[in-house]
Amino acid sequence: MFQTLFKRPYVLVRYRAAPFLDDRERFLERCAMIGYSRTSLKTIAWILMSVAHSIDLNKDKLTICDIERAVDGRAHFKHSTKNTFQDCKRSRQNFVRITTEWLRSLGRLEKLPVNESPFAEQIAAFVRDQRDDRGLSSETISLCCGQLARFFASLDPELNSLSKISIADVDAYIQAKGNEGWKRTTLATLANSLRRFFRYAEGQGWCKSGIAAIIESPRLYSQEGIPEGPKWEDVQRLLASTSGDTPSNIRDHAILMLLAVYGLRRSEVARLMLDDLDWAGERITVTRSKGHRIQHFPLVSAVGEAILRYLREVRPPCAHRALFLNLGAPIRPITATSITPMVRRRLHALGVISPHSGPHCLRHACAGHLLDSDFSLKQIGDQLGHISANSTLDYTKIDLAGLREVAELDLRRLL
Repeated sequence: MFQTLFKRPYVLVRYRAAPFLDDRERFLERCAMIGYSRTSLKTIAWILMSVAHSIDLNKDKLTICDIERAVDGRAHFKHSTKNTFQDCKRSRQNFVRITTEWLRSLGRLEKLPVNESPFAEQIAAFVRDQRDDRGLSSETISLCCGQLARFFASLDPELNSLSKISIADVDAYIQAKGNEGWKRTTLATLANSLRRFFRYAEGQGWCKSGIAAIIESPRLYSQEGIPEGPKWEDVQRLLASTSGDTPSNIRDHAILMLLAVYGLRRSEVARLMLDDLDWAGERITVTRSKGHRIQHFPLVSAVGEAILRYLREVRPPCAHRALFLNLGAPIRPITATSITPMVRRRLHALGVISPHSGPHCLRHACAGHLLDSDFSLKQIGDQLGHISANSTLDYTKIDLAGLREVAELDLRRLL
């Protein structure tokens, strides 16, 4: 590995003469496989060579303190003045980070004790049940677990067992969130998550019986919500704003096209694989987040061109089969949660005002655009992957032109 990074013989000799040659070389090969650039690999090699002289690998396990002592023992940091040290603070952090990753890859880094919740095992069992037996999506489970974690963190430390928790504790927490200004829909989601968990806990005999059945949530009315998204003109402005030549623009343009043109959910975009693109058949395969159904769509030419440009100019060659990868090393597939801040940032930069500014608002905008283009509710539901027709009915509320026509009907003959 070193001979591919350094050509001058005396430099190569210096790197090979440092301690722990094989361990350093294996780590560099691992970094190369996950997408680090040649420049970054040379920096990593230099850091490992520098630290190898002061790190003590004779110990079974090393801690972050051992790493910091080894780094600070270097003359570059040891003899720095205060001002100079401030200038090289970032360099020191980089030394500590790379050395930590190296020791972790060797299995030599000591794991510090983690203060886990007393309910960690029960939550883990609940997650397995919801994922394997109930078939819930990873996003739904993640949302539910986050709400559970916040609920348990709010409890008195003495309530360290599920058997000690009462309905009064649950009601007090939901009421407190309502007093903080949470919307009724958010409170209903919270109550549903708690109800789901305590129903499972009762079945396992972990808590008092009857808690799940009497958890109350705000009343929600059928079809009361309005799916709100930006105007289609604003969506077109958003897509035009990513037509530049930078790697982030090229990648984000392809992602935004999938969100806006197909109305995909963020998790469905993040889950796309290279094999989901059938270039010969001009078709794209989508695995739906809800129900895990498989749907096939014709590959719109503009979307295909955006993806193809990303693949040719931006996506790094690597072993990952996911379509979209992060732009910096280490190279790995993007997550659904990383799409949200990207969409919000770009909408905010354009001054687009919308009640919702995450990726889901582009799904609403897509549905509204299809409705304005006289597509039927069945066609819109199929495009969005709705299992129930009732889910698509929400979009009839934003068809103002159609509602005006209904309002102008002469109903006197019906009286």
